[in-house]
Amino acid sequence: MQQSETYYQIALTQISGIGSIQAKLLLEHFSTAENIFKAKKKDLSNVEGIGEIKAKAIKDFNAFSLIEEEIKFCEKHHIHILSFNNQNYPQRLKHCYDAPTVLYYRGNANLNNKKIISVIGTRTNSDYGKQITENLIENLQQHNVTIISGLAFGIDAIAHKTAIKNNLQTVGVLAHGLQTIYPTQHKNLAKEILMNGGLLTEFNKNTKADKHNFPKRNRIVAGISDATIVIETAIKGGSMITAELAYNYNRDVFAVPAKITDTKSAGCLKLIQQNKAIIYTSPEALVTELGWQESNVLKKKNQKELFIDLSEDEKTIFQIIKEKEQIHIDEIYLKSNISSSSVAAAILNLEMNNIIASLPGKIYKLI
Repeated sequence: MQQSETYYQIALTQISGIGSIQAKLLLEHFSTAENIFKAKKKDLSNVEGIGEIKAKAIKDFNAFSLIEEEIKFCEKHHIHILSFNNQNYPQRLKHCYDAPTVLYYRGNANLNNKKIISVIGTRTNSDYGKQITENLIENLQQHNVTIISGLAFGIDAIAHKTAIKNNLQTVGVLAHGLQTIYPTQHKNLAKEILMNGGLLTEFNKNTKADKHNFPKRNRIVAGISDATIVIETAIKGGSMITAELAYNYNRDVFAVPAKITDTKSAGCLKLIQQNKAIIYTSPEALVTELGWQESNVLKKKNQKELFIDLSEDEKTIFQIIKEKEQIHIDEIYLKSNISSSSVAAAILNLEMNNIIASLPGKIYKLI
């Protein structure tokens, strides 16, 4: 098998001790995954966060037959392998510091749709939670929103089913490989999702739905969308983890209020109390908060009008990139004197508005 860059990026995800953050540091340093595997141990160990032990693990890696097997499986089942520099890689997620190096995606939904929300909540929902979820998604039909959730019991399943019923694309993010479906009771639901949506995971085909995989799954749910809507959740649980991640990624978080005696919504009330979530009151209020009021109206703006609509941070970064044909993210940080989180948010908005484009190696240019 011809060894492509994707081949080496998959291999990078299989090395013990090399997580998403370390992989990103290595890719930034060596430009390509192939260069990482061809680098000397000394050069590898000198990269921040790597050291001799991890460098040795890279040099000792020899399970390349498993990588070939993975690629053949993906080809057979029409699974897209989205490496970090793939144009179809979710751009919102790409700007998260711990974004997966490789994603496996089966489906037809656009992972870079202009409007994406994550709908999450308890596995043991109440009738109230079901009603809120269905009402929310039904009223988003006109806005062509992609619905993200985790294919779990409860709110997740209701969100997926309601999206399908209303002809909205929906994507299930999995905590395991695409060779199986968990929970097994959702195999038919998964098939329905594939008709107008997709299944997404960072785990290779043989990975089982182990407990420690779910927090990893949750960061994708949080990072891939514009906003996360928490319908019902207790104080502890996966939904709270996802909400915290979304908040830390500078995403909008909405939480549905309920009675203070309702333990199923205690987590929602806590998020609101801590000012980590906006109170969800209606689909209309959500649309207004996200600036989607005119989602079905196409506007053609000239460059002057577009510039007026940019935030101050976006204007600053626009001017910095405009001065050069291409510019590295580190130089943007240096010249802008803006916090890293604000730079990331501004760059994301500029990309989503087709003002700038990202190139391999954290390079940006005007379109």
